[in-house]
Amino acid sequence: MGRVIAIANQKGGVGKTTTAINLSACLAEREKKVLAIDIDPQGNTTSGLGIDKINLEKTIYHMMIGDSTFNECLINTEFENLDILPSNVNLAGAEIELIGIEDREYILKSHIDRIKDDYDFIIIDCPPSLSTLTVNAMTTADSILVPIQCEFYALEGLTQLMHTINLVKKRLNPSLKIEGVVFTMFDARTNLSLQVVENVKENLNHNIYKTIIPRNVRLAEAPSHGLPINIYDSKSAGADGYRQLADEVIENDKYN
Repeated sequence: MGRVIAIANQKGGVGKTTTAINLSACLAEREKKVLAIDIDPQGNTTSGLGIDKINLEKTIYHMMIGDSTFNECLINTEFENLDILPSNVNLAGAEIELIGIEDREYILKSHIDRIKDDYDFIIIDCPPSLSTLTVNAMTTADSILVPIQCEFYALEGLTQLMHTINLVKKRLNPSLKIEGVVFTMFDARTNLSLQVVENVKENLNHNIYKTIIPRNVRLAEAPSHGLPINIYDSKSAGADGYRQLADEVIENDKYN
């Protein structure tokens, strides 16, 4: 059965989408069958994997409001072993349209449970907010992966995120776990990055990945070309980082 990992942090700009795109692609490169789910109305994971999000006829929005099936919305990307459930700005309207719908927190789960066995890993890119869409991701997920940017306000909002995860666990998804924390945008030249890593390790009682994703120009460039980093620049520090993260995720999966 596929392992479902939601990538969440309501703080923007921490590398959620970058992690969703590149972790998915590097898991696929390791010959794992991967589904990326873009549940962010910005649709950046969709465009980052080379899909024209503006002209899509069917997206996760149509699936969640009941207009389309999972298979009608699914796209096989040009990258081997990697499919995507795409998103675009239409999804922003789902928040309002789902008001009053029974079990609206489980809409995504009801679809994904049916196809879970078809994949080794399902990676969900959450929006930078604690919304109905994020709650849907958390009820669907087995675990939450939290990217933390190596900057001064790294821990800001983390308490609220952990509170939300615990609420979802208590009321909606008792089996939900915290997959762990991964540091992103690490700059070895600055004392600040090193201090942030130490500070988080001292204050967080959760698994922290050994892999640290470096601040890397090639990582920032790749989405504009619609390519994951392992394809855009296979030998870059960013590609090395996400391959290491993929290997750690695969290794952790053996114990879950």
